[in-house]
Amino acid sequence: MSLVGKKFPNISVDAMNEMGDTFKLNVLEEAKKNNKKVLLFWYPKDFTFVCPTEIHSFQEALSKFEDRNTMVIGASCDSPEVHFAWLNTPKNNGGIEGVTYPLLADTNRNLSNALGILDITNERYDEETGLLMVDGDNVTYRATYLIDEEGKIFHEGVNDMPLGRNVNEFLRLVDAYTHVQEKGEVCPANWEEGKEAMLATREAVATYLRN
Repeated sequence: MSLVGKKFPNISVDAMNEMGDTFKLNVLEEAKKNNKKVLLFWYPKDFTFVCPTEIHSFQEALSKFEDRNTMVIGASCDSPEVHFAWLNTPKNNGGIEGVTYPLLADTNRNLSNALGILDITNERYDEETGLLMVDGDNVTYRATYLIDEEGKIFHEGVNDMPLGRNVNEFLRLVDAYTHVQEKGEVCPANWEEGKEAMLATREAVATYLRN
């Protein structure tokens, strides 16, 4: 079930920063109290393969998000201690040293379960052991959420494990949503900052399509 248009879940999660501090972070509260948009991206596991390429790409674009009044937060189900170990591993050795935005450590999977993004399939009851068994790794897919200043989700997307994200697309989406907020116009296909938008009327779309 899509969460677009709904408030982000009001759940506090352990987080780790680059200084090695563990603290509680509530994404909904961060958006509202700071009057900022939030980009929250989930990745499957620390010390893996596609994940560090994405984490560094978001770091490289961090100032562009900050210029757009947008916080960046990464997340996985790894522990804070594992996050910190990876943060202390050099980039040229597959690590994420140099990353400065916080990483959620959803070890109890409360938030990822609420979002419905865990790789859990084929739940079944094992009569012999009396246990509920599942297939899948019970880690998150590459899910991405854009949340506005009121805590409302205005974009969600989920990639399968092997598929890395295009960071520039999230900058475009933030620009588009900000344009809607400020101008009251809607953004057509392939819209980018500086391009023509339009009013949400039949006359306006007819004019746009004629151009």
